[in-house]
Amino acid sequence: MYFILISVSIFFSILFLQSGLDKVINWTGNLTWLKEYFAKTPLKNMVTILLATTTLLELGAGILSGIGAVLIPMIGNIEIAQWGIYLSNISFLCLFFGQRMAKDYAGAAGMVPYFFTSLLAIYFFASYVVN
Repeated sequence: MYFILISVSIFFSILFLQSGLDKVINWTGNLTWLKEYFAKTPLKNMVTILLATTTLLELGAGILSGIGAVLIPMIGNIEIAQWGIYLSNISFLCLFFGQRMAKDYAGAAGMVPYFFTSLLAIYFFASYVVN
């Protein structure tokens, strides 16, 4: 079970650290692109706050998942990794919502496997806690 918990934590750490850091490093480019992406949606006036929120969620998910991946084998503590997985799941829901609002149905469909992976991870973490 440890291997699954560590693997999924590393997976989400890589995914969200890369995505979150890209948003920080290329803030202006991302903001410009997202303003156009959401131009015809009710979210058009909230793009800056949505980008900031998404960036913080992704960085939080990546950092907690990464720290958790180290703590699981070192001290057997899964709580930090578990919080990373929860933030990952919330991030996917936010991204999915935005894509649906922008009528990017193909992009939203591409999010589904990641979302189900996060649900499966939540299940594994919960199973470990119960046992």
